[in-house]
Amino acid sequence: MIPFDPVRIPGRWREGYALDLHSVHSMFLGDDEYGRARFDTKRSPAGELLYRLKYKSDVSAVSELVEAAAFFVRSWAPPVDLLVPVPASRARLLQPLLAVGEALARELKLEFSPASVRRIGERPQLKDVYDYDERFRLLSGLHRADRAIVSDRKVLLFDDLFRSGATMNAITAALYDQGGASDVYALTLTRTRSHR
Repeated sequence: MIPFDPVRIPGRWREGYALDLHSVHSMFLGDDEYGRARFDTKRSPAGELLYRLKYKSDVSAVSELVEAAAFFVRSWAPPVDLLVPVPASRARLLQPLLAVGEALARELKLEFSPASVRRIGERPQLKDVYDYDERFRLLSGLHRADRAIVSDRKVLLFDDLFRSGATMNAITAALYDQGGASDVYALTLTRTRSHR
């Protein structure tokens, strides 16, 4: 099993963790011939697996990520019965979060429900919005929780990368306020070193 170092993530949920930081260091090397920034990045083991899965479509990374996440969740022991993945921000042939989430739910014997939360509008471009309150404002009302699925349930909200937490907090609000979830816990595979 890969080594990992869980990091607490703050939010509206009862308790939340990332398995590890995404990268342990990144040094700017300069721009390439096309003007794109180049970096020398060293990722954590979980960060490297997530990178391979998301950007190289390396499905062999799924089992290692699931093994580490399942081990951590069992030791953490949040009292959950439903795993809800954050809706994907962009369409991909292979949706990494769904692949890992489905296998993790199966391993933990939890119900897996991507239909519990859906995006009901266009997601705004957030890459240049660094203020947390502004990010949260742009995301508020963008997700709808299905009360028929999540009412009175103890939810494990699952994402691949935690940056500022604005998306997960907006979804947590929907799970509590619209869906009637009794409790929400949060788990991400990795988190950025900065929280913007």
